[in-house]
Amino acid sequence: MEHVAQGFEALGAAVLVAGVIWSATLAVTTWRRSGARGQAYTALRRAFGATLLLGIEVLVAADLIRTVAVAPTVTNVLVLGLIVLIRTFLSFSLETEIEGVVPWRRAMTSGATRVARTAAAAKSAEPQ
Repeated sequence: MEHVAQGFEALGAAVLVAGVIWSATLAVTTWRRSGARGQAYTALRRAFGATLLLGIEVLVAADLIRTVAVAPTVTNVLVLGLIVLIRTFLSFSLETEIEGVVPWRRAMTSGATRVARTAAAAKSAEPQ
């Protein structure tokens, strides 16, 4: 199982490396097409933020496998709990930074919610 955990760690590192390359490529492509640095920066931020989130999830899986399957001692479980708490906080912070809104408020700011509100407002404004 140690090799499986190492495989997940390698996969997490590969995700991060590939994500950096992909994010930079996407940002350059966006900049060339639009000519706007702001849009390129936004594309870079979103793509790299998503990459970080995915990398964190894969690395948490590696830690879980290592702790539960390889060496399930009380100390290792406590360390795993701390690592998961830290990575959960990082994931939450990254997602909030990328989306610009906390997860429980996301439905209020989504496009579907805006469309539904606009349709309801237009319907109530119609003469009866």
